[in-house]
Parts: sequence; structure tokens; C-alpha cells
Amino acid sequence: MPGLHAAVDRVWEVPEPDRIYPEFLVTTHHIIRASVPLMTVARTRCAELARHGADPVAEALIPYWEHHIAEERGHDTWVCEDLAALGHDPGRVWRRIPSGAVARLCGVPYLWIGGQHPVCLLGYQAVLEGSPPRPDVAEVLGARTGHPRAAFRTLARHAAADVGHGAELLGLLDELPLEERLSAAVVRSALHTVRSVVRVFEELVQPYAPATHLGSEGAR
Repeated sequence: MPGLHAAVDRVWEVPEPDRIYPEFLVTTHHIIRASVPLMTVARTRCAELARHGADPVAEALIPYWEHHIAEERGHDTWVCEDLAALGHDPGRVWRRIPSGAVARLCGVPYLWIGGQHPVCLLGYQAVLEGSPPRPDVAEVLGARTGHPRAAFRTLARHAAADVGHGAELLGLLDELPLEERLSAAVVRSALHTVRSVVRVFEELVQPYAPATHLGSEGAR
């Protein structure tokens, strides 16, 4: 996913990466705190589909959601701890209204879970968990920003955990008896997620980018 990686790289290429990092954490919190509610809705919908007719995909997803919900619960608290390590008020993440780009990223999956099939959420998760941070992310960004290593625990923990999560998810996709329609829906969800994440980072970077860069962006 070169476009996604390039968008993330631009976050840390701004002239003052130390200033953008707290905003990066706020945005990250808005995205992470949507994870458990999304999976909970998907799990409930799978149970409904399995109860009302033969749906082997929905049946197979129920234990996956239950396990993954338990794993992901509380990750938003990590972000608040990182903000506190920077000396910022963690409560700001709840006072800030998520951006329209974040709302599109995290809101569209609800439509597909209810109107198409809960398996669509796997496309969303494959993107978010399929590109984990590098293992030395805390050291690299600590050196680049001057912030303490304790402020990068969310990224460091996801660097360790998401490798396994991504492999588990891809293995699940290989095993599911997906008909062509559902396979296409998962792909569409993944592509939408990539485009949406890129847009989230573009909006995040804009206030911190050099004026010349802003001018070229505005001319497009």
C-alpha cells in the first residue's frame, strides 16, 4: 500500500514533527475508539444472520469478533497515557469532535455491516492492522521529535501486536467460504479504507506543512 505508507511518512516529514505528534495522537484516539463498537455491531449482525438462516461466513466470524473485541478493548486508554506523557490533558480527545475524514473512515463500515454483510469490516481491519509500525518506532520518532519514549507506547505496542493480528486476519480470509459478491465487498471496503486513511493524514499534515507545499496542494 504505497499510497498509505507515503501519507504516513509525510506526517513525520513536516518541519516541526514535535508539534504534530499530539494532534496525531488525538486523531489516533478517534480512530481506535471506533474499533470495539464496530466489531460489536459486526458480531451482533453475524449472530442475527446465523440465527435466521444458513450463513457459514457469519457463523465463522462470531468467534473471531469475540476474541478480537477482547484483545482491542482499552487500546484507546493507551493513547491517553501517551498524551499525558507529553504533558497534555488526555481529556482533549473527548472534547474534540472527530474530523469529517475520520467520520468517513469509521462511519462507512456501519453502512456495509448492516446493508451488505459484516465480513466487509475485515477489509477495513486488513488495512489498519496490515501495515504495523516498524519495531523501532519509539526510538525513531523519539529522536525525530525529542519527545520521551513513554509517549510512543501506543505505536510500540501496535508494532508488536499488529503483525500477529494481520496474519490471523489474512488466514481467516483465506479460510472463509466467500462467494464472489462478498469477496468484492471486502476489497471495496479495503480500498475505501486506504483512501480514507490517506485523507485523514492529508488533513492532519496540512496546518504543519511548509507554505510552498500548501500552495501546491491548493492549486490541484
